[in-house]
Amino acid sequence: MTLHELYLLSPEISMALLAGVIIILDLIFKNKKLLPIVGFIGLLVPLFFSISLTNADPNNTGFYSALIVDKFSLFFKYLIIFAVAIVLLISIEFGKKFGKIQGEYYSLVLLSASGMLLLVSATELITIYIALELTALPTAALAAFGRNGRSSESGLKFLLLSAISSAILLYGMVLTYGFTGTTYLPEIVVRIQEMIGTSENILDSGALLFGIILITAGFGFKISAVPFQMWAPDVYEGAPTPITGFLSVASKAAGFAIILRIFYSAFDITAITVDWSSLVAILSAISMSVGNLVAIRQQNIKRMLAYSTIAQAGYIMVGLAALSTLPGGQDHAGPAGILFYLAGYAMTNLAAFAVITAVANNNGGDESISSFGGLLKRSPTLTAIMTLSMISLIGIPPTVGFMAKIYIFGSAMDTGLEWLAIIGVINSVISAYYYLRVVKVMFSESDSALNTKLTPEFGTYTAAIVGFIGTFIFGIYPTPIIDLAQTAIKSIML
Repeated sequence: MTLHELYLLSPEISMALLAGVIIILDLIFKNKKLLPIVGFIGLLVPLFFSISLTNADPNNTGFYSALIVDKFSLFFKYLIIFAVAIVLLISIEFGKKFGKIQGEYYSLVLLSASGMLLLVSATELITIYIALELTALPTAALAAFGRNGRSSESGLKFLLLSAISSAILLYGMVLTYGFTGTTYLPEIVVRIQEMIGTSENILDSGALLFGIILITAGFGFKISAVPFQMWAPDVYEGAPTPITGFLSVASKAAGFAIILRIFYSAFDITAITVDWSSLVAILSAISMSVGNLVAIRQQNIKRMLAYSTIAQAGYIMVGLAALSTLPGGQDHAGPAGILFYLAGYAMTNLAAFAVITAVANNNGGDESISSFGGLLKRSPTLTAIMTLSMISLIGIPPTVGFMAKIYIFGSAMDTGLEWLAIIGVINSVISAYYYLRVVKVMFSESDSALNTKLTPEFGTYTAAIVGFIGTFIFGIYPTPIIDLAQTAIKSIML
């Protein structure tokens, strides 16, 4: 291991070391309020290293080319660090519920984030698998952190289904390795091209394609796409609210990052793109339809947003289906749309979860949609933030959600997937029912005795405001994020 390789890993190492610092401080100091503050300030270190890597060699590789730091990975590193910062802010007040084990809570968040940072830079199948496990294990512990029956069920279900999906993913990797003889993504595409050039087309057997399908299925769990979404509703409902927001944003972003890297680097072959592009398009249509239709019946807002995130995964997969529809990868609007959508979704969803945390803390932990009744009188600011978040999730201007859907559905139209774009628009209309139901409840009168002024804690309030500003500003002026997304995608083009 060289100093240069350590430098390439500096964001991941500093994030993991920060988790260790939190644990040490937890042992030394009785005042647990310092822990999230130290964690929040400490995020400046991995952020600094990420920024320093931005101006370095655009193709920094290390560890025998198993790791790369390019514009693509750095885009997601910034997004993950942002998500962790917001989650820590939300957790300042919420974390008091955990008493003496607050240190473990914050360190697990940071350790999970370090796994995500590694995942978005991985370019080798075994490294990808290890990074996924580094992400999943702390997350499973966090899902069960509530220490009650519902939370324990949440953690156990996530752990078991994550293990099953990892096994499926690993088997797909084994098949890919068996037919290509390598685990390095750039070499896989070369080996497949060589096989296609021989007298026997290896793809005719379907074995390699089956391996690709298994890999897709394994990652389908990570992004909670149908039919691999069965864990999401129970885990989202049972996990601590800040962790639910963390799962819905950071985990999904890391999942889509590695999917894009694999399919852009390893499987960008004309002979197979039609097959997996069609598969992704079908899964996209099913995911957004199932997620939206089931969300209509939900009474718990976290469970509703769990089905919402399944639908959102379907929307994002529209861009993935449009990845290589045009010959020679001429159009990269779909993948760039994915990155823009993920950034906008992070701002919107984290703002919503900040409001949910504030309301639930004030209502004695009640997370039902009805608990938002009369919120307009109790906190006009939180009502405005939640309203804008719901509107953005629908895709109504002037929000970042609207621009994201315009961008990603436009890529589908440009690549001959008009039917998928139409299904997406129809599902957006359906989603308006349950999103606007939350808005209606907030503006309605409440019969509850909880009509006192709601004043959120500073960290939660700040997180909500930051999400609100991002949702609004980038809905009006999305150019900076779009430019970053396009630059990131170009860095992984073959």
